[in-house]
Amino acid sequence: MAVAEIKTTKPQTGFAEFWFYFSRNKGAVMGLVFFLIILFVAVFAAFVAPHSPSVQNRDVLLLPPGWTQGGQWTYLLGTDAVGRDILSRLIYGARFSLFIGLVVVTLSVISGVLVGLIAGYFRGRTDTIIMRVMDIILAFPSLLLALVLVAVLGPGLVNAMIAISLVNLPHFVRLTRAAVMSERTKDYVIASRVAGAGTMRLMFLTILPNCLAPLIVQATLAFSAAILDAAALGFLGMGAQPPTPEWGTMLAEAREFIQRAWWVVTFPGVAILVTVIAINLMGDGLRDALDPKLKRS
Repeated sequence: MAVAEIKTTKPQTGFAEFWFYFSRNKGAVMGLVFFLIILFVAVFAAFVAPHSPSVQNRDVLLLPPGWTQGGQWTYLLGTDAVGRDILSRLIYGARFSLFIGLVVVTLSVISGVLVGLIAGYFRGRTDTIIMRVMDIILAFPSLLLALVLVAVLGPGLVNAMIAISLVNLPHFVRLTRAAVMSERTKDYVIASRVAGAGTMRLMFLTILPNCLAPLIVQATLAFSAAILDAAALGFLGMGAQPPTPEWGTMLAEAREFIQRAWWVVTFPGVAILVTVIAINLMGDGLRDALDPKLKRS
């Protein structure tokens, strides 16, 4: 009796191949689902939130969640010390957290890739100066350096994003530099140079596209790190300022009520936890899908 072998064929198109490897990581798929839910809630916060995030109701101060004794279902996750709906503030806080992550990653990637390209392509004294500056930045604990920068620039969401971007900069510079140094000596780059390609064309059109895979993974991880750092700065009073419904600021406002109103602290913390885990799981899936060394036939 002939035994038919069932072979799993890999898709040939770019996106299909990417999804083939990404979907094999079940944790990454779960992270993607959670992230899409958070993104949907953030984009349509005005329609999803049951209340305004800034309206205070003095009749329901520190109201417990709706399913507990003394709670009301109109305030599903309870209220804070001034009667604001916690669920609505969490939903609007997702906007700030995702916006912070997007801005920080954009600034870090653009500046880090540009500096890393210059260092890796030109080498010599330029490379030495750039990398020594990056080493100095890396010598400081990231949160401490961000605190110092915000203290110099002044508390606020914009200054916090600038500080976090600078803290994340060395990671993209070092990663880009290493990738460029690996690619610049390969045959296709030498052939382009012999064919008359200029420096800018070699850097941005020939070498850079082949360095994007590790940068995309690093950008995903930097996104979650930016959310954590922004929450930490907000908790310390150096990030977003009250009454902004940012998750770290919500934790800072709830510190004195930890023992008698657990929900005021728990739900913002859970929101940060779930978001960061979801993004990190997505980063693992992107690594599996984009790194040729990890692709299994």
